[in-house]
Amino acid sequence: MAHGSDSNDSSYTKSPSPTGSRRGSSDNIKKVMRREKNRIAAQKSRMRQTQKADSLHLESENLEKENAALRKEVKKLKEEAKYLSSVLTTHEPLCTGLPPQMTPDLIYSPHHHSVSPHHHGSNVFHHQHSIAVSHYQH
Repeated sequence: MAHGSDSNDSSYTKSPSPTGSRRGSSDNIKKVMRREKNRIAAQKSRMRQTQKADSLHLESENLEKENAALRKEVKKLKEEAKYLSSVLTTHEPLCTGLPPQMTPDLIYSPHHHSVSPHHHGSNVFHHQHSIAVSHYQH
C-alpha cells in the first residue's frame, strides 16, 4: 500500500465506470446518513447521561439535608433524655411512693414487673407524681 493512501477510500480501489460512480454515490449517501444517525444517537446518549448526573446530584443534596435534619433531631432527643434522666435522678431520693426495698433498676426495667397481680399493697405504678418537666413539654 502506498504511503498516504487510505484502504477505505473508494477512489483507490474502484474503477471510474458509470455504474461504479452511481454505486459509490449511493454508498456515500448511506455513509453520510449512518454518520448523522450515529451523531444524533451519541448526542441523545450524552443528554441522558447529563440528566442522570443532575438527578443524582439533586438526590444527593436532598439526602444530605435529610441526614442533617435527622442528626439535629438525634442531638435534641439525646439532650432531652439526659435532662429527663437528671430530673429522675434528682426525684428518686425524694420519692415517697416507692417502698424502700425496691431499687430503681427493678422499677424502671422494661422486662421486669415488680408489682405482681397478687400484691395487695400500694401499687407503685399508680403513685401520682408532680415533677416539673416544663423544659421539654410540647
